[in-house]
Amino acid sequence: MTDTLIDRRDLAFQLYEVLDTETLTERERFSEHSRDTFDAVVETADRIARDKFATHNSAADKDEPKFVDGTVKMLPAVKEAFDAYAEAGFIAGRYDYDLGGMQLPESVMAASNGFFTAANPGTAGYPFLTTAAANLIRVFGNERQQQTFLPHMLSGRFTGTMALTEPHAGSSLADIRTSATPTDDGHYLIKGAKIYISGGEQSLTENIVHMVLAKIKGAPPGV
Repeated sequence: MTDTLIDRRDLAFQLYEVLDTETLTERERFSEHSRDTFDAVVETADRIARDKFATHNSAADKDEPKFVDGTVKMLPAVKEAFDAYAEAGFIAGRYDYDLGGMQLPESVMAASNGFFTAANPGTAGYPFLTTAAANLIRVFGNERQQQTFLPHMLSGRFTGTMALTEPHAGSSLADIRTSATPTDDGHYLIKGAKIYISGGEQSLTENIVHMVLAKIKGAPPGV
């Protein structure tokens, strides 16, 4: 295993000389940041990725998750890596301070997550999916859903998934058949089948929040 996941000089060139990321600190949202804080975040990502993620990349390929007596058995190192990522604040890195986030620019988060992808894309998928699912709830969820799920997902207590693929459709999301029927109680009844749900079962967290893609009656064709 190489000690270099991403060349730091190349990354600094992209962030500061090509994208001029430091000028984002002139905006109110990022005014409490500086190049020093951006560099500290990148340094932390590099260190955790090397120490916690890269070290079991090969082992995880050889010892995949298994169902044993109704529970999922995983390498302990996967949970150690997930917990380190969450405790460092990366799941909530993009989010508002009020939500426990660091209000980091997308460019800095993308740069940081590049280390985890380079080190171990399999394990990195768990927190990455959680961030994405949490963002759906943040943008489209009602107040109760946000209060119920967001704090725990952003802290790493819960994970999230995207239940998209169906047996007959594969990756053609325009062809899904899963339906969502509204009720008088303000929620939807979901009917359908999903497969290949990344992170759909694991032993990392106490709860898994599934985002299920479905169509309502009369929905237009296409995705």
